Amino acid sequence: MKNNLHSPAERPEFIRKQFEFAAHIRDPENNPVPDGIEDRRMAIYRELFFNNVEDFMASSYPVLHEILGNDRWLAVIKDYFANHRAETPLFPEMPAEFLAYLQNTRQPESNDPPFMLELAHYEWMELAAVREESEIDWSNINPDGDLLNEHPVISPLAWILNYRFPVHRICSDYQPTEAPDQPSSIVVYRDLEDEVGFIEINTITALLMQRLQQDTALTGSDALLSIAQEMQHPNPEVVVNGGRDILENLRRHDIVLGTLK
Repeated sequence: MKNNLHSPAERPEFIRKQFEFAAHIRDPENNPVPDGIEDRRMAIYRELFFNNVEDFMASSYPVLHEILGNDRWLAVIKDYFANHRAETPLFPEMPAEFLAYLQNTRQPESNDPPFMLELAHYEWMELAAVREESEIDWSNINPDGDLLNEHPVISPLAWILNYRFPVHRICSDYQPTEAPDQPSSIVVYRDLEDEVGFIEINTITALLMQRLQQDTALTGSDALLSIAQEMQHPNPEVVVNGGRDILENLRRHDIVLGTLK
């Protein structure tokens, strides 16, 4: 039997009231107060729901909040609250819903910062790293292994991110109006103390990590020599020696966990 609860005429009275109640709270300018309820009482709910959402989003996206300024920020949250249809009721998923709104629902405005979506994604990624539930299987990892002659293991709690703008540097005092010639590559990671951090990486580091993630048969030296060959570097040993330092630095950050046993 077809469910017609989405059709107002088919809804029981108490469900119609619930829809009217929710519609008014989400968008009071376009949905009147339900019949029989004082506006004074509805104002309590309007403020409670909106303020909770706004406060949570502001703490989840602090840099974006600061960049936009309070008036523009509140206008964005108001539009999100009124027009975005969330895919989940779970409170911890709200930052992901807000990112989806910015990417898919909201209509860009002429005065939006050109880095707005990338900055929002970066701030969300920091939150996602905290909540990631992947676990490290230490049974096949030697933390003190030889990173050149064995296969370096990249942590499942490390993510390579590529952006047109240097989102990790954006703040109230640095707001580029155009993307630099060189894009930014960043590793967001959660270390063994469950602290989230990031490091900016160059092209060689990004390629090295990607190779090691894709092929567990490669030693660190193998991966670096293949990169040197692609670069047509006249002295591959220079790349290998520099790569050793890169791998050791990644190990210090718990991005490389050790080597495969």
